[in-house]
Amino acid sequence: MNNSSIKPTEGEMEILQVLWQKGNCTVREVHEDLDKQNSGYTTTLKLMQIMLEKGLVDRDTSAKTHIYRALVNQEKTQQQMVNKMIDNVFNGSAARLVMQALGNQTTSQEEIDLIKAYLDKLENK
Repeated sequence: MNNSSIKPTEGEMEILQVLWQKGNCTVREVHEDLDKQNSGYTTTLKLMQIMLEKGLVDRDTSAKTHIYRALVNQEKTQQQMVNKMIDNVFNGSAARLVMQALGNQTTSQEEIDLIKAYLDKLENK
């Protein structure tokens, strides 16, 4: 299956975030990072097994403890998810998404400066 067309669920995205941030991990390591949500270890294991079947992660079974790694690219996956959200939630308007995001969050001056620099770059293309 082509993993670039797979849309991860919310739970799968949380696991991918851990793998993207920490690199290769055991189920236990992922579970401990996600433990804030109080889900059981077997739930994390089952989700990661489903993700393996979907082609979102790969598993090294050469050692007693299996090691998982993300197979999908972080930037590409984020772009697909944002595009889907823009289409489905904001009627295709990226500006509406940005205004909603900035209006609902406490945006730091550093983030505002990064956004301004990015907009300047877009204008000068």
